Amino acid sequence: MSFASDIELRALPIRQAILDHPFVTGVGDGTLEVAKFRHYVLQDYVYLIEYSRVLAMASARAQDLDTMGWFARLLDETLNVEMELHRGYCAEFGITTIELETTIPAPTTVAYTSYLLQVAHQGSFPELVASLVPCQWGYWEIGEYLARQGEPKEAPLYCQWIQMYKSPEFAQLADAIRVLMDRLGDRAGADEREAMGRAYMTSLRFEYLFWDMAYRLETWPV
Repeated sequence: MSFASDIELRALPIRQAILDHPFVTGVGDGTLEVAKFRHYVLQDYVYLIEYSRVLAMASARAQDLDTMGWFARLLDETLNVEMELHRGYCAEFGITTIELETTIPAPTTVAYTSYLLQVAHQGSFPELVASLVPCQWGYWEIGEYLARQGEPKEAPLYCQWIQMYKSPEFAQLADAIRVLMDRLGDRAGADEREAMGRAYMTSLRFEYLFWDMAYRLETWPV
């Protein structure tokens, strides 16, 4: 069994918990309160800023030119395309650019992005790649799963979100980073594979916590 298949099998309970989370199911059937989705997109914008720093580190630390270029293109896509689309999507929810730029990161957002940055600076390159897969692959998995359940036509903005992440373009992106993790894991030693597994599982748990943060409208208590 390949590294990616093995870690995904071991992570199945967490992956299923994400698909079953009321935030995700609420998007899928159109019943999620708009305030909760609004909170999510604000926090996701903050997340993307720090995520872009991690992509920059990944490009710098890549072990060959092709991988360096792939991460550089992903960084450019995130900063100059995805974030602009994000701003436009937020505008449909009545969120202004000023609101986006002044969003205070929730505790979970701080914890997740800090973890990714820590791995980017202190972990190995294979660990860094493994820590990024749950976000990329997980969003495709959610989009594809919800699309199969039937999109909520009465909630067009949620439909738009599902369609974005089930798209062939996003699927290709998700598959590329999964294949990279698989390749790195299959040629890594036992200790490296274990470290990659920990990085993957930690990020996957943070993915669950991120949906939960949005559902609970998490803010700082003091």
